[in-house]
Amino acid sequence: MPQRHLHSPRLTAITILDRLEQTRQPVKMLLDRETTRRPLPARERGLIMEIVYGVLRHRQSLDRIVELVSTTRLDKLDPLIHQALRVGLYQLFHLDRIPSRAAVNETVESCKAAGKPKRLQGFANAILREALRRQEDLAVAAATDRFGQTILNHPEWLVNRWRKRFGEAETRRICASNNRLPSLVLRQNNLVDGKDTLQQMLAARGITSLAGTYSPDAICIPHFSGSITQLPGYPEGLFLVQDEAAQLTTPLLGPFRQGGRYLDACAGLGGKTSHLLQFAGAWQLQIDAVEPEQSRRDKLGDNLVRLFGTASAKIHPVRLETLKESHLSAFDGILVDAPCSGTGVTGRHPDIRWNRREEDLLRYQEEQLALLHHAFGMLCPGGVLVYATCSLEREENEEVVARFLTAHRAMSLTDCTPYLPPAAHHLVADGFFSPHPDETIDGFFAARMQRC
Repeated sequence: MPQRHLHSPRLTAITILDRLEQTRQPVKMLLDRETTRRPLPARERGLIMEIVYGVLRHRQSLDRIVELVSTTRLDKLDPLIHQALRVGLYQLFHLDRIPSRAAVNETVESCKAAGKPKRLQGFANAILREALRRQEDLAVAAATDRFGQTILNHPEWLVNRWRKRFGEAETRRICASNNRLPSLVLRQNNLVDGKDTLQQMLAARGITSLAGTYSPDAICIPHFSGSITQLPGYPEGLFLVQDEAAQLTTPLLGPFRQGGRYLDACAGLGGKTSHLLQFAGAWQLQIDAVEPEQSRRDKLGDNLVRLFGTASAKIHPVRLETLKESHLSAFDGILVDAPCSGTGVTGRHPDIRWNRREEDLLRYQEEQLALLHHAFGMLCPGGVLVYATCSLEREENEEVVARFLTAHRAMSLTDCTPYLPPAAHHLVADGFFSPHPDETIDGFFAARMQRC
């Protein structure tokens, strides 16, 4: 077997998809594991990501094509052959730049390199060639399931929830938005240079960019699929990757108290911590951040150094409940961007839609309430607490806020509208900042609460 097939992008994509279905691990973790084990050229990594993410965005439609061509039921297919068919069909039906013959041959060779018997190699070859022969008709037929219902490429449990809450038309719009390649959204580091300068640098490289729709610091790059670290301005700290919804969350902590102390309680890689630091100079703020996990904390520190020349926030390598023991009533504002199901960002992270289960929602709710309880203990009188998720589900959003306010009578809900740019005012419902997924903004939720 030629070496190129043993390590081909198609075989790597097939392997990642197979492991994803078996383990429900995040697809980025699986991709990073593959590239750490065997470093890949940027072009190959880009193709693998394009295929894997594309398959996840169109999985049900691809399976429908298999159903229309094969007499073997989906649940009877060899698991790796099933993924190979998805990979091959995605290339045939969604990647115009890959020649059809190459898509078929390379996918079949990947089955051979994976050690599958000739019988299964022949089966994959026959299915892909028949799909290619009937491509025009199948592209139409694959839009509906065997009952004639439109295929939305999202799990049934999630679609049913959204239909009940948002209605049929909005559910279809959300799913269609999730199935498109999202724009890359940057947050301009306004302490370094102006937005126009960064956009000029991008244009000089032939990269089209647009001003954000909602956030004044946002720059959107449509259809971007390259390496972020290779963008102009990255080494100089001119920007951080951050969706517009997340960019609009940090200002909800305002109005900032002169000389106040503010905490990012779930810092992660530092998107909101770094945004707080952009406000810090004008208000002489002290910024703290909690991140107990070592690898994320390292990346957080790297981002702060790249953006500001120093890790200028106080980073606590502990869990929030541990910090609370020594920081009672210490903060004028706390941002809790809580772990959640992520159903609002399944366009940007399409593996989420297949990894989550409905029963996960109440498990997340308990974790979210615990974080808010710990944060409450560290909030000064008059302090502001902002709770945020990238979920569209009531269990993680409105229900969490209601339960928290019932348990903490000293807290009151305030309207998010005055703290958002006018362009984003229509994204507020019942006082909550709650956009649905769209071209440049993720599905999101934020509540602003204040202590008496």
